Amino acid sequence: MTPLEMLGVFAAGVGAGAMNAVVGSGTLVTFPVLLATGLSPVTATVSNALGLIPGSISGAIGYRRELAGQGRRVRKFAVGAVLGGFCGAVLLLALPAAAFEAIVPTLVGLALLLVALQPLIAKKVRDRRAEGHSARPDGGRPLSAGLALASVYGGYFSAAQGIIYISLMGLFLDEPLQRLNAVKNVLAAIVNTVAAAFFLFVADFDWTAVALIAAGSALGGQLGARTGRRFSPAVLRGLIVVIGTLALVQLIG
Repeated sequence: MTPLEMLGVFAAGVGAGAMNAVVGSGTLVTFPVLLATGLSPVTATVSNALGLIPGSISGAIGYRRELAGQGRRVRKFAVGAVLGGFCGAVLLLALPAAAFEAIVPTLVGLALLLVALQPLIAKKVRDRRAEGHSARPDGGRPLSAGLALASVYGGYFSAAQGIIYISLMGLFLDEPLQRLNAVKNVLAAIVNTVAAAFFLFVADFDWTAVALIAAGSALGGQLGARTGRRFSPAVLRGLIVVIGTLALVQLIG
């Protein structure tokens, strides 16, 4: 890489780390930049997955206050994240890109719709509970299965993975959006770590890109967490929808 390309990759890492901590879709910042430096799509994907791990961990640490009291929930969802991340990583090397490209825009679009409708969905959930319907702990099996499938997608290509996580948890859990965002950061860190660990044995990395993204995303994760945790639910939801819509446009294009 030239010095200018290295600076661009580092800056993309900072932006991706901040976006992932607050919303998700940071891969849509780093991935095109890595391709622009001449990396192949697979090398860019695996290098990006490894490089974003420090950013995911940094974002999760930044949201540690919102994680309080959610240890059992995180441990439960982590099982699906590990299995899903591994399966997604295997699929990246086993399937043609077109296999997932066909459904990715649909998944992201549905996730955005669920995020936008979350206040209405939450109200209906509260109304049902007021009528005597008990809530299933931690969303029950449907949520666990949905998050595991989202982790498969995350292990394959992590763009908008966080938006899908938040949309699913918002549908099944009656929790403030910031607490859901905290869980999302942990799950994303797990998926990235599992996928990258698998790639270490079977794929080629560009270690310069990995180091630059790692350093940038770690810094961006802290910056994003400090900023994002101050947003009101309405502002955070609006930001998710805006960034997710931009991600959807880029994926379709």
